Amino acid sequence: MKLPVYLYGHPVLRKVSEPLLATDDDIKKLIADMFDAMYESEGVGLAAPQIGRNIRLVVIDADPVSDTFAECAGRKFALINPEIEILEGEKISRPEGCLSLPGISENVPRVEHIRLRWLDEDFKPHEEEISGFLARIVQHECDHLEGKMFIDHISAIRKQLIKGKLNSIVSGRINVDYPVRFAPTAKRGR
Repeated sequence: MKLPVYLYGHPVLRKVSEPLLATDDDIKKLIADMFDAMYESEGVGLAAPQIGRNIRLVVIDADPVSDTFAECAGRKFALINPEIEILEGEKISRPEGCLSLPGISENVPRVEHIRLRWLDEDFKPHEEEISGFLARIVQHECDHLEGKMFIDHISAIRKQLIKGKLNSIVSGRINVDYPVRFAPTAKRGR
Protein backbone atom coordinates (compact mmCIF):
# COMPACT_ATOMS: atom_id res chain seq x y z
CA MET A 1 0.00 0.00 0.00
CA LYS A 2 1.33 3.42 -0.92
CA LEU A 3 1.27 5.69 2.08
CA PRO A 4 0.58 9.38 1.42
CA VAL A 5 2.82 11.99 3.03
CA TYR A 6 0.83 14.43 5.14
CA LEU A 7 1.59 18.03 4.23
CA TYR A 8 2.11 21.15 6.30
CA GLY A 9 -1.12 22.39 7.82
CA HIS A 10 -2.42 18.94 8.70
CA PRO A 11 -3.02 18.77 12.48
CA VAL A 12 -1.36 15.34 12.84
CA LEU A 13 2.02 16.99 12.20
CA ARG A 14 1.73 19.18 15.29
CA LYS A 15 0.86 16.48 17.84
CA VAL A 16 3.38 14.86 20.18
CA SER A 17 3.66 11.17 19.32
CA GLU A 18 3.04 8.26 21.70
CA PRO A 19 5.70 5.64 22.48
CA LEU A 20 5.40 2.19 20.98
CA LEU A 21 5.09 -0.41 23.73
CA ALA A 22 5.79 -3.50 21.62
CA THR A 23 6.56 -4.51 18.08
CA ASP A 24 4.65 -6.99 15.98
CA ASP A 25 4.12 -7.94 12.35
CA ASP A 26 1.88 -4.88 11.82
CA ILE A 27 4.67 -2.55 12.96
CA LYS A 28 7.21 -4.35 10.77
CA LYS A 29 4.84 -4.00 7.81
CA LEU A 30 4.38 -0.31 8.62
CA ILE A 31 8.16 0.15 8.69
CA ALA A 32 8.46 -1.48 5.25
CA ASP A 33 5.62 0.70 3.92
CA MET A 34 7.28 3.81 5.37
CA PHE A 35 10.56 2.97 3.63
CA ASP A 36 8.61 2.54 0.35
CA ALA A 37 6.88 5.92 0.83
CA MET A 38 10.20 7.58 1.64
CA TYR A 39 11.86 6.13 -1.47
CA GLU A 40 8.92 7.04 -3.70
CA SER A 41 9.13 10.65 -2.53
CA GLU A 42 12.95 10.65 -2.78
CA GLY A 43 13.54 11.41 0.88
CA VAL A 44 16.24 10.20 3.27
CA GLY A 45 13.99 10.07 6.33
CA LEU A 46 10.33 9.79 7.26
CA ALA A 47 8.61 10.00 10.63
CA ALA A 48 5.32 8.27 11.45
CA PRO A 49 3.40 11.58 11.91
CA GLN A 50 4.22 12.32 8.27
CA ILE A 51 2.09 9.35 7.26
CA GLY A 52 -0.68 10.20 9.71
CA ARG A 53 0.39 8.05 12.68
CA ASN A 54 1.28 9.70 15.99
CA ILE A 55 3.65 6.99 17.17
CA ARG A 56 7.36 7.30 17.93
CA LEU A 57 8.70 5.66 14.79
CA VAL A 58 11.20 6.96 12.22
CA VAL A 59 12.82 5.39 9.16
CA ILE A 60 16.08 6.67 7.70
CA ASP A 61 18.17 5.69 4.71
CA ALA A 62 20.91 8.29 4.45
CA ASP A 63 23.00 6.38 1.89
CA PRO A 64 21.74 8.46 -1.10
CA VAL A 65 23.64 11.51 0.26
CA SER A 66 26.82 9.58 1.11
CA ASP A 67 28.68 11.03 -1.89
CA THR A 68 28.59 14.38 -0.11
CA PHE A 69 28.43 13.19 3.53
CA ALA A 70 30.61 10.09 4.10
CA GLU A 71 29.07 9.42 7.54
CA CYS A 72 25.79 8.60 5.77
CA ALA A 73 27.21 5.65 3.79
CA GLY A 74 25.22 2.48 4.39
CA ARG A 75 23.11 4.06 7.15
CA LYS A 76 19.63 2.59 6.89
CA PHE A 77 17.62 1.95 10.02
CA ALA A 78 14.24 2.13 11.74
CA LEU A 79 14.14 4.01 15.05
CA ILE A 80 11.47 3.06 17.57
CA ASN A 81 11.10 5.39 20.57
CA PRO A 82 14.30 7.29 19.74
CA GLU A 83 15.92 9.53 22.34
CA ILE A 84 18.50 12.18 21.49
CA GLU A 85 21.13 13.60 23.80
CA ILE A 86 22.85 16.70 22.46
CA LEU A 87 26.62 16.45 22.87
CA GLU A 88 29.21 19.21 22.64
CA GLY A 89 29.51 21.52 19.71
CA GLU A 90 28.14 24.73 18.37
CA LYS A 91 25.13 24.89 16.09
CA ILE A 92 25.86 24.90 12.39
CA SER A 93 23.36 26.14 9.80
CA ARG A 94 22.77 23.95 6.77
CA PRO A 95 19.89 23.75 4.29
CA GLU A 96 17.05 21.39 5.12
CA GLY A 97 13.95 20.38 3.26
CA CYS A 98 11.04 18.19 4.26
CA LEU A 99 8.63 15.90 2.44
CA SER A 100 5.80 17.60 4.37
CA LEU A 101 6.97 21.01 3.14
CA PRO A 102 7.51 20.47 -0.61
CA GLY A 103 9.36 23.21 -2.41
CA ILE A 104 10.75 24.81 0.75
CA SER A 105 14.38 24.71 1.87
CA GLU A 106 15.85 26.83 4.65
CA ASN A 107 19.09 27.00 6.61
CA VAL A 108 18.50 25.40 10.01
CA PRO A 109 20.92 25.67 12.94
CA ARG A 110 21.59 22.32 14.65
CA VAL A 111 24.40 20.68 16.59
CA GLU A 112 26.18 18.00 14.62
CA HIS A 113 27.13 15.59 17.41
CA ILE A 114 24.50 13.61 19.31
CA ARG A 115 24.03 10.42 21.27
CA LEU A 116 21.10 8.40 19.98
CA ARG A 117 19.25 5.67 21.86
CA TRP A 118 16.54 3.65 20.11
CA LEU A 119 14.88 0.29 19.69
CA ASP A 120 15.08 -1.53 16.38
CA GLU A 121 12.16 -3.30 14.72
CA ASP A 122 12.78 -6.35 16.93
CA PHE A 123 12.66 -4.09 20.01
CA LYS A 124 16.40 -4.54 20.66
CA PRO A 125 18.03 -1.48 22.28
CA HIS A 126 20.84 0.44 20.58
CA GLU A 127 22.98 3.41 21.54
CA GLU A 128 25.40 5.28 19.31
CA GLU A 129 27.16 8.62 18.98
CA ILE A 130 26.33 10.14 15.62
CA SER A 131 27.96 13.14 13.96
CA GLY A 132 27.73 15.32 10.89
CA PHE A 133 24.86 15.34 8.46
CA LEU A 134 23.52 12.02 9.76
CA ALA A 135 23.00 13.67 13.17
CA ARG A 136 21.06 16.43 11.40
CA ILE A 137 18.80 13.91 9.64
CA VAL A 138 18.09 12.13 12.93
CA GLN A 139 17.28 15.42 14.72
CA HIS A 140 15.03 16.56 11.87
CA GLU A 141 13.02 13.32 11.87
CA CYS A 142 12.82 13.13 15.68
CA ASP A 143 11.49 16.71 15.74
CA HIS A 144 8.41 15.35 13.93
CA LEU A 145 7.75 13.07 16.90
CA GLU A 146 7.52 16.17 19.10
CA GLY A 147 5.12 17.96 16.74
CA LYS A 148 7.89 20.20 15.40
CA MET A 149 9.06 20.97 11.89
CA PHE A 150 12.29 22.47 10.61
CA ILE A 151 10.59 25.83 10.02
CA ASP A 152 10.18 26.09 13.82
CA HIS A 153 13.97 26.56 13.99
CA ILE A 154 14.20 29.49 11.55
CA SER A 155 13.88 33.18 12.32
CA ALA A 156 10.60 35.06 12.29
CA ILE A 157 11.85 37.06 9.31
CA ARG A 158 12.56 33.90 7.29
CA LYS A 159 9.12 32.53 8.22
CA GLN A 160 7.54 35.74 6.97
CA LEU A 161 9.46 35.46 3.70
CA ILE A 162 8.15 31.93 3.05
CA LYS A 163 4.61 32.64 4.26
CA GLY A 164 3.22 32.59 0.70
CA LYS A 165 4.71 29.14 0.06
CA LEU A 166 3.34 27.85 3.38
CA ASN A 167 -0.11 29.21 2.54
CA SER A 168 0.03 27.47 -0.85
CA ILE A 169 0.70 24.15 0.86
CA VAL A 170 -2.07 24.65 3.44
CA SER A 171 -4.58 25.61 0.79
CA GLY A 172 -3.62 22.72 -1.51
CA ARG A 173 -2.39 24.95 -4.33
CA ILE A 174 0.77 22.96 -5.05
CA ASN A 175 1.66 20.00 -7.22
CA VAL A 176 3.66 17.17 -5.69
CA ASP A 177 5.11 14.13 -7.49
CA TYR A 178 4.34 11.67 -4.68
CA PRO A 179 1.13 10.65 -2.88
CA VAL A 180 0.14 13.29 -0.32
CA ARG A 181 -2.62 14.14 2.10
CA PHE A 182 -3.48 17.82 2.36
CA ALA A 183 -4.78 19.63 5.45
CA PRO A 184 -8.52 19.07 5.99
CA THR A 185 -9.11 22.73 5.14
CA ALA A 186 -7.33 22.56 1.76
CA LYS A 187 -9.43 23.52 -1.25
CA ARG A 188 -7.62 21.73 -4.11
CA GLY A 189 -7.79 23.32 -7.53
CA ARG A 190 -8.77 26.80 -6.44
